[in-house]
Parts: sequence; structure tokens; C-alpha cells
Amino acid sequence: MMRVRPSNDRGLAEHGWLTSRHSFSFADYHDPHEMGFGDLRVINEDIIAGGGGFPPHPHRNMEILTYVLEGALRHEDSMGHGSVIKAGDVQRMTAGTGVVHSEANASPDAPVHLFQIWLLPDRTGYPPEYEQETPDRALRQGQFQTLASGRLQEPGLHWHQDARLLTAELAAGADASYPLAAGRRAYLHVIDGELLIGTQRLGTGDACRIEDETAVRLAARKETRVLLFDLRGP
Repeated sequence: MMRVRPSNDRGLAEHGWLTSRHSFSFADYHDPHEMGFGDLRVINEDIIAGGGGFPPHPHRNMEILTYVLEGALRHEDSMGHGSVIKAGDVQRMTAGTGVVHSEANASPDAPVHLFQIWLLPDRTGYPPEYEQETPDRALRQGQFQTLASGRLQEPGLHWHQDARLLTAELAAGADASYPLAAGRRAYLHVIDGELLIGTQRLGTGDACRIEDETAVRLAARKETRVLLFDLRGP
């Protein structure tokens, strides 16, 4: 079973320095039918103008992942970390028992374009954690690359949940397939491009909930980038 959600159905927040699209209910955007998908709670696509940013603010008991597409994001937190997350980088923060952090565009004039993703942990009360890496882009050309996983033996960042976040970059005309184990569900988000999933056409910003399927099969109609979440079933 697959259910497509068009990009324009997402929540939209405009704050001058920030344009944010919300896949699920977040802040002032509320849709009782879009409260998350399994353990996945937030997919925010943010464009932060030069010089803009979020001042220090707290989080608790959430796995927070940031994936920068363009530009660079400056991060500081109460654990003592200070870093710049550049285009292509992924960063994972376990908020756990409590953390305060700030995020700001590292440039005074060029925008930064990113996804911020929140996932429920498998239990509350973890000590705060931080990690960041630059995945090898070659490993997502025409295939799925793991960006984060709950399994320590797998590549990528490691969060506290039985979930996997993958990405792929597909050339026009390319196919890609990802097997879904029994009892698993998936959430597909098109970063940009155009593809077919089954008989349904998805474009930039569109998403698809996938349940009771044995695989996710994609056929790119043009150059396309995607995010794919492999999640526990209900």
C-alpha cells in the first residue's frame, strides 16, 4: 500500500530569514492526519538566509539529524561542540536527558539549504551525544547509501532507534530498488527530480508512505535525489 503526499500539502512557515516546509505537524502548523509516521516525527526542509539562524534552545529525548544540501550551518551546543556542517555533511545529536544548541547560517550572505529530521528514541534518558561525518557521495550514485542506522555494524551515523535513513542519487532513466523486510514500513521523500514509484509519479518535495510492500522500487524520469526511511511497523 502506498499513499502519496504532494509537496504543496506540507506546512509552510515564512519568517523572512527562514523558509521552512514541514512534512508533519510542527510549531504553528498542525494537521491531525500528519503527526508523524511510526517513530519518524519531523522532516523539516529549511532554507536559512545569510546571517540568519536559531538562537540557543533546548531539546530532550529526541534523535535529531541534520543533512545539509547547500551552504554551511554553524552548530554550537551545551556539550561543548562547535562545528560547521557543510554541504553533503550529516550530523546526529541525541538530545537525551537534555541539551541546548544553536544553529546559524555560517555565511553572512549565501543561503543554507538543509533537512532536519527528528526520530523518537527507543527509550528515554540517554545521555546527550553528538557525531558528524561526510559520507562518500560516490556510494549513493545509482544506489542507496545509509546515512544513519540503529545498528552499530552498519555504516553511517548511529542513532538510538531501529530505523535506517538512506539516500540515493539517480540519473535519468535509472532504476533503484530497496527490499523491505516483513513488518517494516518506509517513507520516501523526493529531495528534487522526478520518479515513478509503481505507477505513481512523484516530483520535488513529494513524499510517499509505503506499507505492506516487499520492496521500494524507483524509476527516475530525470536526475533525482531521494531520502528513504526504513522504519518499524505498527
